[in-house]
Amino acid sequence: MPTSPFIFSKKSLSLLTAFTSLFLFLVWSFYQLDYQWNWPSIYEYRYKFFYGWLTTIGISFVALLLSTIIGLLTALALIYPSELLKAYARVYIEIIRGTPFLVQLLISFYVVGSAIGLENRYIVGVLCMSLFSGAYMAEIIRSGITAIEKGQLDSARAIGLTKMQTYQLVIFPQSMRIILPSIAGQFVSLIKDSSLLSVLAISEFTLNAQEVNSFTYSTMESYLPLGLGYLLLTLPLSLAIQNFEKRWRYET
Repeated sequence: MPTSPFIFSKKSLSLLTAFTSLFLFLVWSFYQLDYQWNWPSIYEYRYKFFYGWLTTIGISFVALLLSTIIGLLTALALIYPSELLKAYARVYIEIIRGTPFLVQLLISFYVVGSAIGLENRYIVGVLCMSLFSGAYMAEIIRSGITAIEKGQLDSARAIGLTKMQTYQLVIFPQSMRIILPSIAGQFVSLIKDSSLLSVLAISEFTLNAQEVNSFTYSTMESYLPLGLGYLLLTLPLSLAIQNFEKRWRYET
């Protein structure tokens, strides 16, 4: 087949066009702004931004791993024959999803943490983020598992697969392609939700940006790097999930 003369695909050109148009619109909007920029004072606190960004990366990475484990175990509890186990899993999910994350943070640290003697703000923050995201992950994973037709389970039993082998070789591979887009959205939300850890005086990205703003009185200059920093975290994650989604996709 002859090689196409176009370097970029239609999808790439469309994404480039959309990004360029949005970028130019933002540039034009900032140009219309009557504002005296004060970037030199912000530059003096560059290391504070950087350390806060690294802290957010570390917290988010641990929370992502823990929330995935919690979500998987809770999803399995929801489909397990034990009614008591199902009840505990359902109550956990409904409480987490029915209350604001900010309230959960405050109760976890000032009430539950004080009661059990856990005073480390970072540990409480990571655990609270993991439990919060784990509840949503559980519903995502459960929906992916239950979406597999019952005939698949019957076929697995017919060829002699054990229950563990059935989930490992039949259920999980098929459910992954179903739940990957939702997992990507939940991971991105978890990273952005880490900004609420500032209420516990955890020196993450958002709190450090707020402190720089209070030092310099330069609001726009303090929060623009904040938005860019979160974008640098969430965009590669979204692209990585999309890549995994393409690998798991197959034609029906």
